[in-house]
Amino acid sequence: MSLAAGLFAGTFGTAFAEDKAPVKIGWAAWSDAEFVTKLAAKLIEDELGRKVDLVQTDVAPLYQGVARGDLDAMMMAWLPQTHADYFAKVKDKVTTLGTVYDGAKLGWVVPKYIPEDAISSIEDLKKDEVKEKLKGRVEGIDPGAGLTRLSEEAVKDYGLDGYKLQISSEAGMLTTVDRAIRKKDWFVATSWSPHWMFGKYELRYIDDPKGALGEAEHVDVLARKDFEKDDPEVAGFLSRMKLPIGDLEAAMFDAQETSYEKAVDKYIAAHPDEVKAWLGKEDG
Repeated sequence: MSLAAGLFAGTFGTAFAEDKAPVKIGWAAWSDAEFVTKLAAKLIEDELGRKVDLVQTDVAPLYQGVARGDLDAMMMAWLPQTHADYFAKVKDKVTTLGTVYDGAKLGWVVPKYIPEDAISSIEDLKKDEVKEKLKGRVEGIDPGAGLTRLSEEAVKDYGLDGYKLQISSEAGMLTTVDRAIRKKDWFVATSWSPHWMFGKYELRYIDDPKGALGEAEHVDVLARKDFEKDDPEVAGFLSRMKLPIGDLEAAMFDAQETSYEKAVDKYIAAHPDEVKAWLGKEDG
């Protein structure tokens, strides 16, 4: 699969270092990944004077691209479980620079208007009246996502006979959720934190007593081998970049209400000390 490069749009005041190749950062179309990747790109261009090429692709080619050296880095390795299969295949060919945020979570959500005594756990989906209300559907995302693989296993582990995981995309799942909420229809959807949908809608995770969807995760920055040696300034910046998950969700909601570029600018303006620490300029 070819990687289609998308150049980060914006106006940058710093002259780019002409003797250095652009930094290639890959990302898949998840809203958390889009925000942190565009935030990093803006700071690398503005503060470090380096051109950045953003390359959007699916999760599997993202890992392959970093492992092959076609990409310099990616900022969305969900570990230890969600991306375990992808990471296992490339772990000897990549370097982990650091963790960009902790406390990431996968799960299934329902709207808060569904009574908890009707659905509080995945086990409750087996009730005949619940299955009927949900039309035997679990609203899913793209086929390559770790969340999709784990959700398929959860359907089997919990014996959810008569249910089908609807493979779609993040955008498709959100359209279904939005439509259902406007009608006050019942639904269950695969989801994850951080996500802006928790800022927009009244949702709650349902319990996963079997742990089929895993525990809290950390999201790491992976780089190609030798990136730290070839580009110590950018690698150092990426290794220091860390966001509290609450701040990230608020910024992601801002991005949905305005644009990612405006939300990035707002985040940088609101967190000057944090940004200085990422750039290694605490004393500057």
